[in-house]
Amino acid sequence: MDILSSKIISKNIKKYRSKSKLSQDQLARKANVPYSTYLKIESGYTSNPSIQTLINIAEALDCSIYDLVKKGA
Repeated sequence: MDILSSKIISKNIKKYRSKSKLSQDQLARKANVPYSTYLKIESGYTSNPSIQTLINIAEALDCSIYDLVKKGA
């Protein structure tokens, strides 16, 4: 995954988290992802999050993994 892809994922996660009215900590807990890991993904710092982590985040946000990775979501 390249930098552009990580920025797309970051942007989409922020959008869906905002819609869900969850804090970063609340979402990390709900997704069963360590807070520090979650912060790196949402900030775009992690260029290659695991598929399982993205699945956990998508489920916590009640969206699909595709929603998190698609451009222009």
